[in-house]
Amino acid sequence: MNDIRWRQRLNRLKKAASLMNEGLNISSPSRIEQAGLIQAFEMAFELASKLLKDFLVSEGFDVATPRAAIKQTFQNEIIQDGELWLVALSDRNLTTHTYNESTADLVVDSITSKYSPMINELIAYLDAYECD
Repeated sequence: MNDIRWRQRLNRLKKAASLMNEGLNISSPSRIEQAGLIQAFEMAFELASKLLKDFLVSEGFDVATPRAAIKQTFQNEIIQDGELWLVALSDRNLTTHTYNESTADLVVDSITSKYSPMINELIAYLDAYECD
């Protein structure tokens, strides 16, 4: 069952990441489009962190929090930059609970340059793992 759960979560993450990536194609996003991009990132990141946990459980690990899942998947070389994932977790928590224009601008820049590629790398890794 745990093996099926992470594979289902991977499919949902692909859809959320696709939406996020679509938002990145807007050349000069309005504030409302930026807010939508941030929301798409929050959704994709939430799915990604749950996917990491589900994947680890299927591999026999016991992790209780997103932070623990990030640390363990970094140790297992499933993700390449554990620190970036922890920063993304912090940004996701920040944007979920507050709205500030300057924070939104910084997060949109990070989504564009760091977080979207990071999530897409995870998808590629698990797609390759799934094929093995």
